[in-house]
Amino acid sequence: MRRFTADYLERTRRGMWESRDALAPLDLDTRSRVLDVGCGTGELTRVLAEEAPDARVVGVDADTDLLATARDAGGPAERDLAYLAGDATRLPFPDDSFDLVACQALLINLPDPAAAVREFARVSADLVAAVEPDNADVAVTSTVDAEAALEGQVRAAYIAGVGTDVAMGERARELFADAGLSVVDARRYRHEKRVEPPYSEADLAGIARKASGAGIADHETELRRELADGDYDRLRREWREMGRTAATQAQNGEYERVETVPFDVTVGRV
Repeated sequence: MRRFTADYLERTRRGMWESRDALAPLDLDTRSRVLDVGCGTGELTRVLAEEAPDARVVGVDADTDLLATARDAGGPAERDLAYLAGDATRLPFPDDSFDLVACQALLINLPDPAAAVREFARVSADLVAAVEPDNADVAVTSTVDAEAALEGQVRAAYIAGVGTDVAMGERARELFADAGLSVVDARRYRHEKRVEPPYSEADLAGIARKASGAGIADHETELRRELADGDYDRLRREWREMGRTAATQAQNGEYERVETVPFDVTVGRV
């Protein structure tokens, strides 16, 4: 399984659940025992706790550093969230321990997502839900002419080189069916991330990362698996040039960017 920093998770999931309509099929206000698998820094865990006010909510992740960040973040008022270390394919709970088991952007990062879904089905007495992005269907518009095309090149190379199914999309339904789950709801939720004046500190930090090349360097290992050395170096140069153009536009209050990431929300019943 690939590992991520707390900063990366915060940056990529910011604003994800400003709208919670996609969670309606989970009937969260009726839940009493909820598990968030691969909880990371606890973004979804806290949302589940807010929407399931009477539930015992537990987050599990293999990364103890991310769990420490989740614990430090706290939770809804007067709620004591539990965070435990554990493997998604060998969950440390008896059968039927929860009435909802959920995950967000976990299956796409696992070498054997089917094994994880089987575990979800084992420890759930009712529903299993997966919220997984389809990275092959991301859309970008930008005031920097080169940005959308460059991001498309990087994304295609990354998907080819990453080694897990990061463009899972509707294939999550097949995993559910193979685990013996009956799919009761499947819908697509589009998470829109905007950068526009007035810029936040996070916006400016993201623009600076483009100009420095950090954004593409984060995925160097995966990209080099697919690209020849010369192609990677060229792409990084063009990326940094694009970032400098974005920085110049931002200084003038002219830079705008919209990224739309589709998430497939799949809900199954045991």
